[in-house]
Amino acid sequence: MPLRLALPILSFLLASLLPQAVAARLQSGEVHVWEMQEIRFEAARLYANPYADVDCWIELEGPHFKKRVYGFWDGGRSFKVRFVATEPGAWHWVSGSNRRDDSGLNGGAGKLNAVAWTAAELGENANRHGFVRADGKGHALRYADGTPFFLTGDTWLAASTWRLPFRGATPAPDYIPAEGISFEEAVAWRKRQGFNSISFISAFPNWAADNHGATFADKKGVFLRNAWEKFGTWAPNAQISTADGALTTAKNMEDEAGNVAFAIAPDHDGMADFDRINPAYFQSLDRKMHYLAGQGFVPFLEPIRRDAAPAWKAYFDFNQSYARYVQYLIARYGAYNAIFSGIHLDWIPKDLSLTADDFNAALTYHLRKYGPPPFGQPVTTLIDRSTFKAFGHGDHAPWLTMHTVGNNPRNHAIYGSIEELFRLQPPYPAANLEPYYTGWNHAINRPGGETPEENSDRDNYFARAMMYGSVLSGALAGHVHGTAAYDVTSTGEAEGWRPYIWTALRYTSGAQMQYLKRFVLSEGARYQALELASQDIRPRSTTQAHGDGLDGWSFMMRTPAKDFALLYFEHQALRPQLAGFTAKARYTWLWYDTRNGEWSKPVTVRADAAGQLSAPAFPAGGSTGQDVAAKILAAP
Repeated sequence: MPLRLALPILSFLLASLLPQAVAARLQSGEVHVWEMQEIRFEAARLYANPYADVDCWIELEGPHFKKRVYGFWDGGRSFKVRFVATEPGAWHWVSGSNRRDDSGLNGGAGKLNAVAWTAAELGENANRHGFVRADGKGHALRYADGTPFFLTGDTWLAASTWRLPFRGATPAPDYIPAEGISFEEAVAWRKRQGFNSISFISAFPNWAADNHGATFADKKGVFLRNAWEKFGTWAPNAQISTADGALTTAKNMEDEAGNVAFAIAPDHDGMADFDRINPAYFQSLDRKMHYLAGQGFVPFLEPIRRDAAPAWKAYFDFNQSYARYVQYLIARYGAYNAIFSGIHLDWIPKDLSLTADDFNAALTYHLRKYGPPPFGQPVTTLIDRSTFKAFGHGDHAPWLTMHTVGNNPRNHAIYGSIEELFRLQPPYPAANLEPYYTGWNHAINRPGGETPEENSDRDNYFARAMMYGSVLSGALAGHVHGTAAYDVTSTGEAEGWRPYIWTALRYTSGAQMQYLKRFVLSEGARYQALELASQDIRPRSTTQAHGDGLDGWSFMMRTPAKDFALLYFEHQALRPQLAGFTAKARYTWLWYDTRNGEWSKPVTVRADAAGQLSAPAFPAGGSTGQDVAAKILAAP
């Protein structure tokens, strides 16, 4: 590859890890489309704080593409730019920076030729279909080549840290989660169950197992953290107790080598210096992101949990500093297939978080300074209600390209918010990121006031009901599963009032996520045309159904052509009449077992002159005994 004076080093990291038979087919100067490439630059001099003082980039140009792609500092004098070629053909780049006198960062150039994957190679890894984005109608997601992508995620919020250690070993094909679990083993287990994503937070600044409590403020009353508890580890200086009165310290969140994400502020006990990054921590995270890409996963990556933000704003220029960190993550991981979140805003407690307006301002500042992710991945946030209610739509939150709901409420009351998202114009994809969590005894996780025994039929039913209820309320982007082990209590730690990660991974609800995906994709991409139709179910719910429960409701989405519909009936739902179908038309009705993914034998039904049809009798045990789903197809 021709190089100019700056002498950057272009390293094809992923290509070197391909099977030799595949790598051998590539000629010199060739790369595959949608595969991460890395250019390494060595600055001509050292900088006092390269993270804050240096912006570097390449101007990348190829077929139907001409954008600036920012790089990142990776320690010492090393800077890197990561990118992908989005189409086959000739690509070239020229390097630049805000340090125009640095010969190591400016004036470099290179070119390459991108080639397509073969059909067989596409089947080996779904990420070879390209990065995900909104489909043509705007409500669902697809890969760049048009292949449907239905988000099937799990929640391991601390997976970026030592709690799921990366060991560089291939998991046994029959591995079952157990104590000592590795990151690779957890991914392999979920991949076997049909998952294609995990949600996690990139870093947890200010969290440590130290003398302070899980929640604590500094001498000025500024809260530095509102962390998850480290069970059995008491904090002598704790002032605020956990829910059960235990004065625990925080879960520690370093990487496997003991690195933390930011330098420690020298004059402020327990606080990160948010203007000084620690590249070694993110080099550990690189291995996990690289592994996920190789396994065909599309991670949901979040910058921080909201509890670090009050100190960030109190002692730093928040908009500028937070935008810099968001951009660091996009520069470092923007050449991977991912969904980016602007903040993990699980709720907004006074003093323990900034407001949605604060985060909106910082994320809008980021967009105006750096632009969106150059390769088009969706950007959203995790939220305790809905992104629309918190941030608005369109010009009110210009950085937001995907909507979500989550965390609270975890019952029927959330479905109206999902329907509201579906009706917005222009349409955005939407998903429920934090529905009912199996095995979690918490006030916000009690539909109808119930707390079932962990992993019981009732516990798994609640999770399953929210899977189908969320998607058929309009969350066609997919669904993210969760358990009480979201905090990843791990090997070597004391048992607490949330389960170990390997225990929760074995809950039945996780295995049943694959049946949701199988159900939605049963007619290929046709689900992307579905529209809200629950208003045509008569009756929609039982008279005893509670708005804060998860029993007795029915759901339906249907295509405008009235030739395809998906339905779900909760436990105790009534056998309905369905309006709005084509008058006197014949339809095929198939029941679907949400527990095992099996279809019943088809039954023929006919709409009357008003377009109304009667649902067949529920299958044995259906509705009153268990939940059930269904599909309606226009008969040939």
